[in-house]
Amino acid sequence: MAALVAPEAAAPRGPTEAGETTEEAELSRSLSRLLPGLEADSKMGRRRALEALQRALEAAQFQAPDADPDAAAAAFQGPWVHLLLPRLLRRLADPAEGCRTLAVHLLGLGLRRAARPRDALPRLLPALVARLASPEPARRPPPEACEELRLALVQLLGLAVRLAGAAFAPHLDDAVRALRCTLLDPFAAVRRESCECAAGLARATPDHFHMQSESLIGPLMQSISHQHWKVRVAVIEATGTVVQLGSGKSVDDVLPHFAQRLFDHVPQVRQAVTRVVGGWLLSLRDRYSFFHKLIPLLLSSFHDEIPEIACEATSLWERVGLQWQTENEEDLKDKLDFASPPPAHHPSPGSRPGLGCRELVFRNLSKILPAIWHDIADWVVGTRVKSAQLLAVLLLHAEDHITQHLEPVLRALLRACADEEAAVVYSCERSAELVGTFVSPEVFLKLMLPTLRKSPSPPGLLVLASLIRGCPREALLPHVRVVAVELAQDHICRGSENRLYGERLLQCVQAVVSVGQEDCRGASEPLLEVLVTILALWGPTGLGNKVQETLAELAAVEGVDSSQDLFRAHVSSLLEWLAASHQDWTGHSVELLQLVVVLTHSGPALGEALPQLVPILRSCLQPARDPAMRLKLFSTLTGVLLKAPETVDSQGQLRGYLDTLVQDILVPNLQWHAGRTAAAIRTAAVSCLWALVSSGVLSDGQIQDMQETLMPQILTTLEEDSQMTRLISCRIINLFLKTSNGVIDADKFIKIYPELLKRLDDISNDVRLAATSALVTWLQRVQREASKCCYESSIRHLYRELLVYLDDPERTVQDAVLEALKAGSVLFPDLLVKETEAALHKHRSPTHCEQLLQHLQALPPAQ
Repeated sequence: MAALVAPEAAAPRGPTEAGETTEEAELSRSLSRLLPGLEADSKMGRRRALEALQRALEAAQFQAPDADPDAAAAAFQGPWVHLLLPRLLRRLADPAEGCRTLAVHLLGLGLRRAARPRDALPRLLPALVARLASPEPARRPPPEACEELRLALVQLLGLAVRLAGAAFAPHLDDAVRALRCTLLDPFAAVRRESCECAAGLARATPDHFHMQSESLIGPLMQSISHQHWKVRVAVIEATGTVVQLGSGKSVDDVLPHFAQRLFDHVPQVRQAVTRVVGGWLLSLRDRYSFFHKLIPLLLSSFHDEIPEIACEATSLWERVGLQWQTENEEDLKDKLDFASPPPAHHPSPGSRPGLGCRELVFRNLSKILPAIWHDIADWVVGTRVKSAQLLAVLLLHAEDHITQHLEPVLRALLRACADEEAAVVYSCERSAELVGTFVSPEVFLKLMLPTLRKSPSPPGLLVLASLIRGCPREALLPHVRVVAVELAQDHICRGSENRLYGERLLQCVQAVVSVGQEDCRGASEPLLEVLVTILALWGPTGLGNKVQETLAELAAVEGVDSSQDLFRAHVSSLLEWLAASHQDWTGHSVELLQLVVVLTHSGPALGEALPQLVPILRSCLQPARDPAMRLKLFSTLTGVLLKAPETVDSQGQLRGYLDTLVQDILVPNLQWHAGRTAAAIRTAAVSCLWALVSSGVLSDGQIQDMQETLMPQILTTLEEDSQMTRLISCRIINLFLKTSNGVIDADKFIKIYPELLKRLDDISNDVRLAATSALVTWLQRVQREASKCCYESSIRHLYRELLVYLDDPERTVQDAVLEALKAGSVLFPDLLVKETEAALHKHRSPTHCEQLLQHLQALPPAQ
């Protein structure tokens, strides 16, 4: 402090000294009476002196209302510099905080009142540095311990900068040294004030500031991630001014930190970055050297979640493009004079970027893209999302110039479309659509199709679908069938069982159909094959509804009313496609699933395709073939036969293939073989037979012919472990008996009822009731025979057995048996009366026997 106090030793200049005005002399005398108190030993004495001095400086007596302000400032200049300033600077180190506070305030008053504030800088700046600067600001606290005082000191420094202007240049080093410490101050308000001071310093000394600007970048970047968002905003704005008026070399040091602030959760911070970067693109001296680094930052704000920020970024970018266009008008003369309209297929022709914006992107694209490729694979989700969004913006500006970078663009899209983050995938889809819009399909298909052949994958299919969606219809026309045939290839169509793969494959078909429209008619067959495969492999996983919608679109393109009509047009080629490999099918074959789809979706078209369909079924349902495949086929065939009039018999031709169905398909599979698998196949075969005979498409004569062949096997299946098999077998026997006309073979006929009687002891009530119903039909059939007497012994046995079940624990079985006995009572009523009376006393309840006897008594006498 010795240097600061040295002038104090000199006696104040008297009023008679040469050059001193009367006002200045009077002011010096007034101040001289107050100054000794500043050196008092007591804290209170010094404080009172400072307060008195404050009142004196603020009192109106120092400037009359009608006095000239310039004259008053000139009168104050001398006493201020020679008397007040040295003593006030000394009080900046006063032990009392209140005295230091008053001293800072008085220094501010003095600077504002003085005619030449710059005269105070040689003494003021060293004193401020002494109170604010620490040798190691990151480790040691500043000399001034009070936060509010440090804030006031920085404000005083800012005031000196504003008042001195360009004259502050000689003291730039001191100011920068102080700011390097205050920019890292623990008190947030000090950091904000320091940022404003740094920006003001740059504006005040533009000709010299570039020599010291780099010294401030380090502290600024250390504060750019401060926890207070207002500090972050102040740092960004100050950095913008410091770099703008300082050294352009600092841009490289600043940009990584600015890029991180684009992910800030506070909109004001992101907006500050957008404004600063936009300002640099407009007015930075070396901006042409940094275009490739600054453009991505500004364009990244196009997709900000706050619409105001996105709009401001768009507006700034338009200004940048127009300014660059004006500055390079000579280079762009031909393009300006002969400006081409937006491409007819431009995604947004009304808001197409200007020529300057497009040229800026195109000329810097080769420098920007490598950074995009790096960031789009970053481990941080936010970075990947921003990079993917930025890529779409760049491609929209680049238009047909994308072709030069097509291979790395597609490679990056393939990698990014495998991202787990939906936002990344969405932006990449948009980018691929833009590539499809501006690049000829002949070019991008030469790169995409070999990639899919080599390694089909969901990302590859998604990129292809997006490329096709963006492609103009007229450009895609020559390539529709090429794409469709490629998609129908087995290595692509069945490249994976992953659901996502099927979804992406479906998107490819949807893209071809939606873009190609009527042009798809020549490629509908391979497209239908792909859709059949998707239904076969992924229909059960939830894609079924989407495939049906696509089938409806393809049918509309074909000019038919529904998907069934679409299958009708192609069922023959589909079956021919499948028949080529049916000899090698197993239960795991995709072709089997494809056949199931064709069978379940073709509807009436199956009636026209029987000549192709039946040989495939006969071959695949032989007992030597894979059991799992036979089960699947029988199940599907059962569903088809249940609706035979609307499917396989739509043309009334099923009767012509009845022998094949019975002799070559059903009979071999009804043969008994050991094992659960064989039992399951017999169940499936019985179900298929029931569907056939109950469909209503066969005449009684045809069913009777089937009965002669199948009755022995059906009687055998009554003993199956499967309840379903036993139940259906009872129903089939019942139907066979109902349709039986003409002369019957008594030996074969007599063997039926004992098997049905056994089913009355079945564990399932449904089977017991079905067997009882079949016995009623059997008795009715005997009644129609002329030689009923031949069956008397069998009927007697049947009466006796049925009477036992009149006392069954199950009421429904009792009622069913009673109805059966009533139905059969007309055959030998006397015999039945005798047997009933014999069994009456053996039953727990005689009710049903009595009802039966009453019924028998009511019968008319036998003729």
